Amino acid sequence: MTFPKGQVPPVRGFWSLMIYNPDHLFAPNALNRFALSTKNKTLKYNPDGSLTLCLGNQSPGQDKESNWVPAPSGNFSIWLRTYWPDDAMLNGRWKPPVVSRLQ
Repeated sequence: MTFPKGQVPPVRGFWSLMIYNPDHLFAPNALNRFALSTKNKTLKYNPDGSLTLCLGNQSPGQDKESNWVPAPSGNFSIWLRTYWPDDAMLNGRWKPPVVSRLQ
C-alpha cells in the first residue's frame, strides 16, 4: 500500500494501519507487530517522498521490515484508523490508496 508524497492520512491526531485475522483478532507473529502508524519513528519513506507499507505473511526483506505488518497466512482484513481526522478526510476529498496484491 503506497501513499503518494504528501498524501498520508490527513489527521490532527494520528493514523494507524492494522491487520486482523478472519476472527477480527491480532494474529501472533515473530515481530509482535500488529499495526504501523504515525507513532512508528522507523518508517522509511521512498526516495520520491511516498510511503509504502507492506502487508503480508512473508517478510518483504530486511531493508523493508520497518514498513511491514506481518499478516496471517490466508485471509486477513486491513483497517485504517484515523484519530481526529482533518476536513479533507471527513468531506471525502482525501481517499486512501488502493491496496495492490503483489505476486
